[in-house]
Amino acid sequence: MGGARDVGWVAAGLVLAAGACYCFYRLTRGRRRGGPGLRLRPSRSAEDLTNGSYDDILNAEQLQKLLYLLESTEDPVIIERALVTLGNNAAFSVNQVMIRELGGIPIVGSKINNPNQSIKEKALNALNNLSVNVENQIKIKVYVSQVCEDVLSGPLNSAVQLAGLRLLTNMTVTNDHQHMLSSYITDLFHLLLTGNGSTKVQVLKLLLNLSENPAMTDGLLGAKVESSFLSLYDGHVAKEILLRVLTLFQNITTCLEKEGHLAIQPTFTEGSLFYLLYGEECAQKMRALVFHHDADVKEKVTMIPKF
Repeated sequence: MGGARDVGWVAAGLVLAAGACYCFYRLTRGRRRGGPGLRLRPSRSAEDLTNGSYDDILNAEQLQKLLYLLESTEDPVIIERALVTLGNNAAFSVNQVMIRELGGIPIVGSKINNPNQSIKEKALNALNNLSVNVENQIKIKVYVSQVCEDVLSGPLNSAVQLAGLRLLTNMTVTNDHQHMLSSYITDLFHLLLTGNGSTKVQVLKLLLNLSENPAMTDGLLGAKVESSFLSLYDGHVAKEILLRVLTLFQNITTCLEKEGHLAIQPTFTEGSLFYLLYGEECAQKMRALVFHHDADVKEKVTMIPKF
């Protein structure tokens, strides 16, 4: 009993390292990874972890203790801090592998079911960092459908929704798991139209990943999309959004040309994305954007075939 208690106290000490926020590690991961100052200590005391120094990454023994604590505790404060610490450490490629080999992905993944929205967000952030590793994606893909459901049914523009979108974006960087989102495409376009600026940008990043894959083209073009989608091609739309919707159009058109679909009669129904993108109203908007005041926007329009 005493040994188990000692493990618990040491693991709890590890959680206190969560004072270094998620954003801090994301911003500094490039400097630390492989840098001359990076050190991997064989052990760390609770005192080390509470002195404000976070330049060292946790080793396998420390990560195992942290995962044990995360799996065994029901204290929401400890759970959240443990997830932040794991997420921060998962920013390092060596720990992405170690956490997987220690069986940590299912432990972290189970926390996306937690009713506490802050815990759910931290779990999604940790999975997002872990998903950078392609082998980790094989284990994380089992959560894709649930994350899609949560993103589409959860609070609009919330931190949890954005965290879920970021994870889905990472999971669709390659073509391997994109098909798992096929049944959610129409809903993602609806979210694109109802979300705020940050949500729009994140949804577009996800849709852009899908649009680069010819195997997803029919699913994208067949999606039922409200006509208000074309308002995103108005000249006054924020540049970060406008450039992305133009790139979406470009990618889809390029895929269609490669498959030779533009030369045959399409089978898409009225009200689909196809009818919006290749209708006269969109054509008028493209012709207007040729004279846009921003050089990047004008250049992007000219890269779309027909315009």
